[in-house]
Amino acid sequence: MNIIDKAIEAFNPAAALKRQQARMGMELIRTFQNSGYDESGASRTKNSMRRWPARSKSPQEDIDKNLPTLRQRSRSLYMSAPLAASAIKTNRTNVVGEGLKLKSTIDYSYLGMTPEAAAEWQRQAEREFELWAESKFCDAIRSNNFYEIQQTALMSWLMNGDACVLVEYERPTKFFPYGLRVRLIESDRVSTPHTTGNNVNLYAKDLQTGNRIYNGVELNDAGQIVAYHICSTYPNSNLHTEKKWTRVKAFGDKTGIPNVLMIYETERPEQYRGVPYLAPVIDSLKQLTRYSEAEQMAAVINGFFTVFITSESGAQDVGFTGVVPEDEEVTNDNVSYELGPGMVNMLNPGEKVEIADAKRPSTNFDAFVTALSKYIGAALEIPVELLTKNFMSSYSASRAALLEAWKAFRMKRAWLAADFCQPIYEIFLIEAISSGRLKAPGFFLDPMIKKAYSGAQWNGPAQGMIDPVKEVNAAKERISIGISTRQKETIEMTGGDFEANVAQLARENDLMKEYGISGAAPSAPAENKTEKENVDDEEGNEEDKVPEHGDTGAEGQ
Repeated sequence: MNIIDKAIEAFNPAAALKRQQARMGMELIRTFQNSGYDESGASRTKNSMRRWPARSKSPQEDIDKNLPTLRQRSRSLYMSAPLAASAIKTNRTNVVGEGLKLKSTIDYSYLGMTPEAAAEWQRQAEREFELWAESKFCDAIRSNNFYEIQQTALMSWLMNGDACVLVEYERPTKFFPYGLRVRLIESDRVSTPHTTGNNVNLYAKDLQTGNRIYNGVELNDAGQIVAYHICSTYPNSNLHTEKKWTRVKAFGDKTGIPNVLMIYETERPEQYRGVPYLAPVIDSLKQLTRYSEAEQMAAVINGFFTVFITSESGAQDVGFTGVVPEDEEVTNDNVSYELGPGMVNMLNPGEKVEIADAKRPSTNFDAFVTALSKYIGAALEIPVELLTKNFMSSYSASRAALLEAWKAFRMKRAWLAADFCQPIYEIFLIEAISSGRLKAPGFFLDPMIKKAYSGAQWNGPAQGMIDPVKEVNAAKERISIGISTRQKETIEMTGGDFEANVAQLARENDLMKEYGISGAAPSAPAENKTEKENVDDEEGNEEDKVPEHGDTGAEGQ
């Protein structure tokens, strides 16, 4: 209560009570008005939020308008920033590696086939696909095989935001029986007609259909993608003055087979083009690169041992004017300045020697770069250990980092397989079956039968093992309690094929028996280990022991 309220209370307590009740009611109203995000993220009055002009619009205005600049800066960082190159190449190596390999998995029970007949059909399908995939004739420009195209497609997707694949056909020849061709083009060429350089036409209309065109993607009135507009060259290139656009239908009218495969990660509904992988960290990567270059230059400059002679009488009286050769001396009338081991120089009155020392590189350089790399890695879903290829933590911490990274790698692999590998394989099956190289009764009659024949897995590089003994023992336990299979563990641990391994082992065992060679001796039980082996085991596991109470280190936790 203020002074007036207290005065009223002395003469009229009832009136003072009403004033206090009214004041409390108004305070309650203000509390409700300022509740929720008004006082936090949505505040327009707080000093920290007042100068934040966040104005999000449609995906086309937020994404498509800025795509040319984002792509060019992303490519520039890939070519000049070590961490940017590491982020993209780390994904390339772990997601695709040498290429995602086909493992046919048809639904033989639905097709009414025996397991033996299904296994034979799957092996034949894999042979035929390898014939096409391992040849450079599968590439429209005959530069790469299918597995190398996968690598380029993934890097294009990450660097540019999306990768565009055109499905084409040529006439089969006697030395190559398939006409299916894959043409990978850079995403810049998918653009709205008459786009020049960074001037992107966000909105245009197709003159024939009247459909809307957003950044090269044509949509009908229902918002469905019906066609892509492909430029004959790069819109911002000066190599070719004449630029023509070709309208390519997204799907065939009669077959429904895709003519264009657009590979990208969707962030928002009604988004038709992808965002470069490095987009959230472009500024951080560029600033970190500039800082690293500045520290490198400072270290180089600091490597030159520079000495300055200062004099109160002025520089004209100082005889040391530059770099002195080893066998020469620079003298002034009464003094000689020399640099050498154990050298003693006598200076004139008023003169003194100063050594240039930039105090670089900074002692905080490594700590700062590591800290910023952690934030960059978090945004890119790559732990800093994997981003910098520097594993200095314990086994448990390193394994946790790899497991977290592989969640993102597997997700990207699933996207690449679903958007690129599987559609290409299904198109390949259509040609292989229609040409009679594969037999699949009912394939063209029932979509369910077609789907049953098209089942496939796409296996890539394995996760790898930090401690093979621990990893293998864990796999044995998972198999023994039924939460995993030998086939799954073989794929995830080595990238191999369990059935092929068993068949190869059987052949090897028969060969060893033929030559009278016995198999490998079983490993000795733990209690029979030598004293030295037991000591080594204890030392190897020391870093994974639970620390004593009171130890609050990060590794202990």
